[in-house]
Amino acid sequence: MSKIVINSSNPLNGKVEISGAKNSALPIIAACLLTNGRNILENIPDISDIRVMCEIMQSLGCDVKKEGDSLIIDSANSKPNIVPYELTGKIRASFLVSGPLIARFGKAKTALPGGCSIGTRPVDLHLKGFVSLGCHYEIDDGYVDISGNKLTGKVIYLDFPSVGATQNIMMASVLASGKTVIENCASEPEICDLADFLNKCGADINGAGTDKITIYGVDKLSPVRHRIIPDRIEAGTFMTAAVATGGRITLKNVNLTHLSSVTSKLSEIGASFNEFSDELTIYCDRTTKSTDIKTMPFPGFPTDMQSQIAALLCNVKGTSVITETVFENRFMYIPELIRMNADIKVDGRVAVINGNSKLVGAEVSATDLRAGAALVIAGLCAKGRTIINNAEYLKRGYCSFTKKLTDLCADIYIEE
Repeated sequence: MSKIVINSSNPLNGKVEISGAKNSALPIIAACLLTNGRNILENIPDISDIRVMCEIMQSLGCDVKKEGDSLIIDSANSKPNIVPYELTGKIRASFLVSGPLIARFGKAKTALPGGCSIGTRPVDLHLKGFVSLGCHYEIDDGYVDISGNKLTGKVIYLDFPSVGATQNIMMASVLASGKTVIENCASEPEICDLADFLNKCGADINGAGTDKITIYGVDKLSPVRHRIIPDRIEAGTFMTAAVATGGRITLKNVNLTHLSSVTSKLSEIGASFNEFSDELTIYCDRTTKSTDIKTMPFPGFPTDMQSQIAALLCNVKGTSVITETVFENRFMYIPELIRMNADIKVDGRVAVINGNSKLVGAEVSATDLRAGAALVIAGLCAKGRTIINNAEYLKRGYCSFTKKLTDLCADIYIEE
């Protein structure tokens, strides 16, 4: 098990290149199953979740090659093979191959997915959408067996704007006959990126980025070249670390419209910004203060940034309140922050953080991907040495994380 070691850090300073979005790349890799040929995906982050998804694609008969930050995925010989638990148990996004397999082959069988233990994330909304399109399914011994040879477009209402369900239903319906309408759907930038990829391939999708997506089925899709959008969560993590250390950094390869909720809250706390077309300089040269945060689906404050901002709020002046509305187990990292002298009280889905905690280094453990990022931020601010166990979590979603921080003058390294 690898560990991250952090010594008390100077303010972060310098430039950092933001990688492609993990949560955009994963569904688009799965969507390559919808085409009969060679797709080229650019700006792919080199992280463990991507490597697992590539293994899943290879298990389905795809030829996958890596060239620099690009993936070449040839799905001409793909087949609807059973996707085993040894692969699906590693990442939640594994279930996203179901929609493309149903659309192209009329069937899919995958083990129920795994991933970070941040709360209940059932696939019931995915299955509800598949059934509406004309599928049948059975769940037996941990596997979901789905069949549907003649998919027909329908109006599908999601009880919650689930990103994964929206993506899977989109992919399942692009080859269905007639019109599919997904109401109360997710509007995240990753939804728009998937829709852009599919439309390049020949799909007819309208409304991505709103709460209503309309899809007109087409006969076939063709392979294309596509560049993945920048990772807004990685960008937000580095921005938060810069404010926490009182530093000044420039982020390259960012989409500013995807970051508005994060920049707004960091501005309230005390950050300042200089914005360019695809770059953002963030610095903090004034007293930081408390704020209240409530996580919400996009364009609200992202749940994937909640733990990182909590680490920052431990050091600011005043009392902050965080309300988590998306995942019920998102506060699992808080006992680890308390080990570092944080003053936090939790009541259900609400955390009250008393600032000016004067964090101190300690040996702690990451409980999930974003919790690991929060502990890194806390370690950068803490007095003394911090050792973070379970560093493998960070490799799931951050490309060259410790190297990028070292380049920004952090005293951090990884022990394998």
